[in-house]
Amino acid sequence: MSLLIPLADGWTVRADSPSPLPAGTAVAAQVPGCVHTDLMAAGLLPDPFLDDNELKVAWVGRTGWLYETRLPELDDSYERTDLVFDGLDTVAEIRVGDRVLGATRNMHRSHRFDVSGLAGSLSVRFTSAYTEAEAVRAKVGDRPTTYSEPFNFVRKMACSFGWDWGPTLVTAGIWRPVRLERWNTARLAGVRPLVTVDDGTGRVEVRLDVERTTAGAQAPLEVRVRVGEARARTVIEPGASSGVVVLELPGVELWWPRGYGDQPLYDCEVGLFSGGTELGRWSRRIGFRTVELDTSADEHGTGFTLVVNGEPIFARGVNWIPDDVFPSRITPERYRHRLRQAVEANVDLIRVWGGGIYEDEAFYDACDELGLMVWQDFLFACGAYSEEEPLRGEVDAEARENVARLCPHPSLVLWNGNNENLWGFRDWGWEERLAGASWGEGYYLGLLPRIVAETDPTRPYWPGSPWSGSWRHHPNDPAHGTTHSWRVWNEADHADYLNDVPRFMAEFGWQAPPAWATLRRALPDEALATGTPLLDQRQKAEDGVGKLARGLARHFDEPASFDDWHHLTQVVQARAIATGIEHWRSHWPVCAGTILWQLNDCWPVISWSAIDGDARRKPLYFELRRLYADHLLTLQERAHGLVSAVVNQSAHPWRGTVTVRRIHTDGTVLAEVDLPFHAAPRSVATLELPAEVTKAADVTREFWVAETAGLRAWRFACPDRDFAYPRPRMDVRVAPTETGSEVTVTAHTLIRDLYLHADRLDPQAGTDTGLTTLLPGERCAIAVHGWHGDAAEVTAALRHVNGH
Repeated sequence: MSLLIPLADGWTVRADSPSPLPAGTAVAAQVPGCVHTDLMAAGLLPDPFLDDNELKVAWVGRTGWLYETRLPELDDSYERTDLVFDGLDTVAEIRVGDRVLGATRNMHRSHRFDVSGLAGSLSVRFTSAYTEAEAVRAKVGDRPTTYSEPFNFVRKMACSFGWDWGPTLVTAGIWRPVRLERWNTARLAGVRPLVTVDDGTGRVEVRLDVERTTAGAQAPLEVRVRVGEARARTVIEPGASSGVVVLELPGVELWWPRGYGDQPLYDCEVGLFSGGTELGRWSRRIGFRTVELDTSADEHGTGFTLVVNGEPIFARGVNWIPDDVFPSRITPERYRHRLRQAVEANVDLIRVWGGGIYEDEAFYDACDELGLMVWQDFLFACGAYSEEEPLRGEVDAEARENVARLCPHPSLVLWNGNNENLWGFRDWGWEERLAGASWGEGYYLGLLPRIVAETDPTRPYWPGSPWSGSWRHHPNDPAHGTTHSWRVWNEADHADYLNDVPRFMAEFGWQAPPAWATLRRALPDEALATGTPLLDQRQKAEDGVGKLARGLARHFDEPASFDDWHHLTQVVQARAIATGIEHWRSHWPVCAGTILWQLNDCWPVISWSAIDGDARRKPLYFELRRLYADHLLTLQERAHGLVSAVVNQSAHPWRGTVTVRRIHTDGTVLAEVDLPFHAAPRSVATLELPAEVTKAADVTREFWVAETAGLRAWRFACPDRDFAYPRPRMDVRVAPTETGSEVTVTAHTLIRDLYLHADRLDPQAGTDTGLTTLLPGERCAIAVHGWHGDAAEVTAALRHVNGH
């Protein structure tokens, strides 16, 4: 049996080029880890998430670094000893003593070196990623991007170089585990279980690659495979380096996305033997399901619908960025917590965005168990990429390794070639600037689909997002394939979401600041005012300050205070997303999915996220929970007038009555109608409203509310600044509970978009209640965990929009 020896302890790191540190300064290095976190732990670097420290630590990314430890003395009981790095960030030379083992230039690959018989000093010398990127650019020629940093010339997490939500913190280090692997005769070099289902029978085709020692070159090898209760074996003949084992399992239980069924997982174990001696073992959990991408043409254009086990699905998705700008800090527990938060918001699809990383195995394991479908981008984003060496060979190897690594996971339902690069070539002036130079098209339309077809033919591949399916249509044509909507936010109000019915909305979003306590932790008190340099530094989007202000001004008067600005911008974010999702869901099955930009943040920042960089949930998070529920009630404009759309994404029929009222701002009901409905499973029922309900005499003093089965939909037909809100009157009471307090608010007037910012009461406090609108005489109870106090304190943390 092979022997694994972790090499996590005894590492040091020091600067390997001029730096502000005293010459020769070496600190203990955590492996896995990175230079930034090691220097912070040693007290030599300020936290870049605080104040303006991001700028003060920029030198780290332009410095070379040297990691050192010692290889242990080993006996000669094994024929081969390999030094294995699961991830090196990024450009490194590896030595044992004076002997160079090799060099790396790709963060997204693992590396293996034969160190049999070697001992003594082990060093990993990292060259700055800037140095590498600038050298590659000089060799292959410049390529355009949407940013000024050279992220497209090095195979590294692109957002290390900064993004419109992320800091520029260019990392280096041994970011994934390193170990010694000792083995005899042969080892399992690759295992790919290709899983299919046909008429209830599961089929697992296990494709195997083996590596042999010199002594084991002619040894007969036996492979034994178990999946559930099924077993099979094969023999790999002397000299051969690959094999295939096929198992069939009648009557398998199917893996389903959450909300569609259960997520049964089967243990898949592969053992390699020679002469009855076990040489090595590989194990994963797999799931049986079919996945197709329906891109059929119809009267609306070209569809884009995920079909799992024959069931067409409206995907309720979120875009995922690396959860920390220092990915080595993300633990399995943190992955699971963040993904559970997604599930609790009724999300069923996570898109792993192409400017980040192929996430750790723990991420995909959690998605398998939670029923979260994964749309996985290949790692190309917002830039033109050279197709020449030295990048092409790295791209090929990176893609093959990661497709093979991730193929066991049933949650993975789609490989996507890139983020916005096909669109960029057509619309962002790249074609002219490139003047015929390669830019990545050969990857997205050639290399990557071939690799997926060869390595994991069980899953669909799509060349990019947005992409219309071919160059016959504009890459971002809403009628064909996938669409990104960024004119809204960048140029237009969120009402413009209503102008199109895309086939699949893969990116859309609206910014808002993080939670109050997150800002207070990251910035000094004097920075908590609009227009301060430190606050503006937390706005990474081009003209983001102006866009946020213009988006607010379309609906509200100038906020009277920073507190009001903070609340109102969060309200506008939640409303913007509601406008889009309610509209698009009401048009299922023409529109077959929405993927919010974005679920999470990698540091404290003003961004499009629903969960901020300190893991606090914004009002958007709770609104997303409502918008992505199986049952959604909404009021929508159609060509013939106002309708109520009843969206039923559950597996059961939904019957009931929708009551729609037109109400005066003083609470008087001006018109009312009861409409019975029947929404079949996975369908939308559209109810036409009579004119006496839809026609308002004065939209500045009238609004609409629809309700059924505890659900409500609101419609206000003019901007808040023009609406005649009554002077708000409400009572607030606080009662202690075992975990904190219960806050009860009783409204004596219309109260719109009430929200308790629990973290204002205590940074550790939280609530599970989102934006709430109350009619006169109504009350709501808000559970606050982690805080005990009185009504006076609560009043200061309660915000609404009346009068703004």
